[in-house]
Amino acid sequence: MGTIASDRVLPPWADEVRRRYLRGEAWEFILHGNVHDVVLHEGKLVTVSEFLGSVLLAPSKDTVMLFNLSTGTRFVKRKIAVDGYEQLVLSKEPGKVLPLMERALTTEERVAVVLEYAESIVPAADVSLSSTDDRSSVITLHRWSLLRQLEKSDSIILLVAENLAELHPKLVSNPRVSTVRVPMPGKEERRALIAHVNPALGPDDVERLAEVTAGLKAVQIAAILSPSELEAAEQRAREEARKSEEKQLSAAMDKLKSLGVAFDQTQVLDKLAKERTTPVDDTRARIDQLVADRKREIIERECFGLIEFVTPQHGFDVVGGMDEVKKDLLAVAKNIREGRRGRVPMGILFTGPMGTGKTFVCEAFARECGLTAIKLKNFRSKWVGATEGNLEKILSVIQAIGQMLVIIDEGDRAFGGASDGDGDGGTSSRVIARIKEFMSDTDNRGRVLFILMTNRPDKLDIDIKRAGRLDRKVPFLYPQTPDEVMLILGAQFRKNKVKSEGALSDFAPSAGRMVGYSNADIEAIVLLAADYAGERGADAAVHTDDLARAASDYLPSRDVEMIEYMELLAVFEASNRRMLPPKYRDVPIEELQQRVQLLKLKVGSRR
Repeated sequence: MGTIASDRVLPPWADEVRRRYLRGEAWEFILHGNVHDVVLHEGKLVTVSEFLGSVLLAPSKDTVMLFNLSTGTRFVKRKIAVDGYEQLVLSKEPGKVLPLMERALTTEERVAVVLEYAESIVPAADVSLSSTDDRSSVITLHRWSLLRQLEKSDSIILLVAENLAELHPKLVSNPRVSTVRVPMPGKEERRALIAHVNPALGPDDVERLAEVTAGLKAVQIAAILSPSELEAAEQRAREEARKSEEKQLSAAMDKLKSLGVAFDQTQVLDKLAKERTTPVDDTRARIDQLVADRKREIIERECFGLIEFVTPQHGFDVVGGMDEVKKDLLAVAKNIREGRRGRVPMGILFTGPMGTGKTFVCEAFARECGLTAIKLKNFRSKWVGATEGNLEKILSVIQAIGQMLVIIDEGDRAFGGASDGDGDGGTSSRVIARIKEFMSDTDNRGRVLFILMTNRPDKLDIDIKRAGRLDRKVPFLYPQTPDEVMLILGAQFRKNKVKSEGALSDFAPSAGRMVGYSNADIEAIVLLAADYAGERGADAAVHTDDLARAASDYLPSRDVEMIEYMELLAVFEASNRRMLPPKYRDVPIEELQQRVQLLKLKVGSRR
């Protein structure tokens, strides 16, 4: 084997291609991941394709060809007369271009071929659904990986595709084809890029922005932090500040006029300027907000509806009861905030009947720990390979950003037993296996935390519940005593900003009626009581008669056996006995298991 740009400083992924090539592992490579980005090289931003052709390959190869279906073949370098050159340049059909490229590869030395958008040349599809040209292209590229004369002639082929799942599996699984992932820019790359794009930024600002731009492509960072973009953002900030100042001035003058006080407009304006706590030109805060807004916008667009950002509006201060659960989760949040990654679980399972506050507590935990929280939406598709491609896109974003809380609601539907995927060609099994692999990657500990919520943990794939994936299992149960109901009542009054007449303890007589009700039921009763209070006036406060009337009037929809089954499953899954109420804390595990098995026979097949 020859050399590839051995005397140049290369990005880690390009250096990996070079080393594998020199070791003789392969002469055909698949580059996937962040392949539609730019690379900072010798003070210039070049696309990945330009980098491959001009920087990585041109110094050591006599002929470098790039091909895609849109532009056809273009030569970055050509020292020799390529047989069929005119047809090669004019044609855009793989069925005509690939044989001509093969002729050059097998008759000449030091030839490099780069196939851009390779998924459009050899797409992932069932053989029976593929066109003759697609099947021919797959066979051609597969044969190239086996041609020993390419090794002797010091030639190389690079297939470039964003999603590995969109390429034909015959190539991806070929041991003679080496796969290299192009990652999102690391912190060192981001630091160098930011300093290049905006030299006016100081070292501290560069360091901070290198941290907050994690998860963005280099081309996106360059666009956001260009001087022109920041100047536009500054102008918008100044305009908003001016409008705010005018509004304050108008309000102040109106108040003085109403009091009959003589005033000088200039003096009022000077006074407001002195009292202003946030300067208009707060550059750091402006840039941080700009980056945060654009980052969220870009990531949501790139994942095209596959994820949803969660913006929690409350912390644990509005969560009633569940003291042991909150204590445990607050300890996890503190370890995350203080960077003690080794003490952070890989994942947490929230389990219990519907309406017990799993989602509410999850959002409160997101606020307490300070992680960026996202929910996985439906990323499954009917198209071959699209589901796996969607998942890889999501995981690559999560991996690149880091410091993320990934929330998966109705986990039993997302990660049911492997048998659930028998009718979809194995897609479900592959998806579950990939997520399991990601969840158990210890490099993500303290950086990516999964919270999976379900009321039917018995329907979860048993392997996903093991330690190392979901280390903590937190039970959520209905309140078992009037005291627990009182705590939830207080939290619901605070959460919904419902005014009460007198002390909270005055509502104790009604609390006994609500034992065994879900948190959602208790919230509905509080809101109903507020409606009854509203009959006396828009701002009337809720008093004891309103709550008693609401508690008597409200009828919860209940399947008693199913709720008991879900409660016992939550108790059975709990990872800490201290989180359980006294009713279940000392129940022998054998007795609990017998009751679960009995209820499973009655209701286990229901949803």
